[in-house]
Amino acid sequence: MKSIVTGLFIFISLFSFAQDGIQFQELPFKDLVAKAKKEKKLVFIDAYASWCGPCKMMEKNVFVTKSVGDFFNKNFVNARIDMEKGEGREVAAKFGVRSYPTYLFLNGDGELVSQNYGYMEESMFLLMAQDVNSPNNAKGSLKERFAKGEKDPEFLINIIKLNSTSDFEFAKKASERYFENKKKTEELTKDEIGYLLYFLKSTEDPNYKVFVSRKAEVIKFLPEKTYSDFDHQLILSKIVAQSIDEKNKQINEDYFMKTAEPLVGKDEAITKLNQTKLAYYEQTANFAEYEKTALEYYKKTDSFDPNELLKAAWIFSEHVKNKPSLKKAAEWAEQSVMRGETSENTYILAKIYFLTGNIGPAKSFAEMSRNIAVQNNKDAGLAEELLKQIK
Repeated sequence: MKSIVTGLFIFISLFSFAQDGIQFQELPFKDLVAKAKKEKKLVFIDAYASWCGPCKMMEKNVFVTKSVGDFFNKNFVNARIDMEKGEGREVAAKFGVRSYPTYLFLNGDGELVSQNYGYMEESMFLLMAQDVNSPNNAKGSLKERFAKGEKDPEFLINIIKLNSTSDFEFAKKASERYFENKKKTEELTKDEIGYLLYFLKSTEDPNYKVFVSRKAEVIKFLPEKTYSDFDHQLILSKIVAQSIDEKNKQINEDYFMKTAEPLVGKDEAITKLNQTKLAYYEQTANFAEYEKTALEYYKKTDSFDPNELLKAAWIFSEHVKNKPSLKKAAEWAEQSVMRGETSENTYILAKIYFLTGNIGPAKSFAEMSRNIAVQNNKDAGLAEELLKQIK
C-alpha cells in the first residue's frame, strides 16, 4: 500500500511540475494564428533547432518555471517549432529566422509584433514577454493601424524593425511615412540614416528626395565617396530598368553602356551590364542567353566570390546540356568546395560530375553531401536521389 501511495505521489508531483511550465500547442501554424485571433491573444513561437545548445537550456531552465508558465499560458498561444523541419522551414523563411533561439510574437493576423533572440534568464524572459504583451500591441493589426494613417514615430519604427526581412514592402512604406513626417529641423540620427539607406532602392522612391536634400547630414556618418557610389548605384538601377526590352526579352546593351559608362566608368558599367543580363535571363528562363553570358563573364574564375560562382553552377546543372559548358561550371563549383565543403556545394559538384560522365567523383561527392546533411540535421534527399541515379 505504501509503495502505491508513494508511486501516486511521484506521479502527481511530476504531473504538477509539467503543468507549471509553458504549455506548448502542437498545432499547424495557421491553426495557432486562428486560435490566437479567436482568444484575442498573441502567438508565442519558440523558434529553435535541434542542435542548438541555448535552445535546450531555455527548455530545461526557463520554460518549465511556474512564473513563466503562468504568464505565458494566460496571455499567449504557445508553440515550439523546429525551424529546420517540416513547416518550420516556411516559418523561418517568412520571418527571417537565422539564429537560435528566436522568439516570435505574432498577432491574430499572423503579423510579427516582436522578435527577440538568445538565451535569457527567467526574470529577463518575463520582462520581455510583459513588454510584448503591453496594450500597444493589442490595439489591432499593425497593417490596419497603418492603413488608418497612424504617424506615431515609435509605431513606424516598430514596423520597420519587425518587418524589414519578413515583409520588406510594408516596412519600406512605413519608412517613407516616417521620413515624410520627420521635421527638417530635427537632424537625422545614425539609426535613421541606416533605415533610409536600407529601404532606398531607386531614384523613383519617395525617400530618394530625403537622401539628396539631407546629404550634408548623411555624410556625417558616411564617407562622401560611399555616398556618391550609393547614389550612382541607384541611378544605375533606373538605367537597368530602361534598358530592358520586355517585348523581345532582351537587354539593350548599347543604350546601357552609352548611359552608364559616363557615370561609373567602362569597367564598372560592363560588370553591371553582365550582372543585369544574368539576373534578367534567369528571371525570364532564357537559359541559352544565361549560359552564353555566364561563360563570358566568369572566364577568370579566381576574380569572383565562390558563392556567386556556385549559384551559376547550380543553374547550369539544372538547365544546361552542353558538356563543355558543364565542365566550366564544375570549375565554379570546385571553387566553392575548396573554400569549405557544405551539403549544398558538394551536391552541385556531384551532379555536374554525373552530367559530364565523371562517375567516380560524382559518387564520392554525392556521398559527402549526404553525410554532411545528415550530420547537420538537414534534408539529404537530393543527394540520396542522385546516388540512386549513379548506381
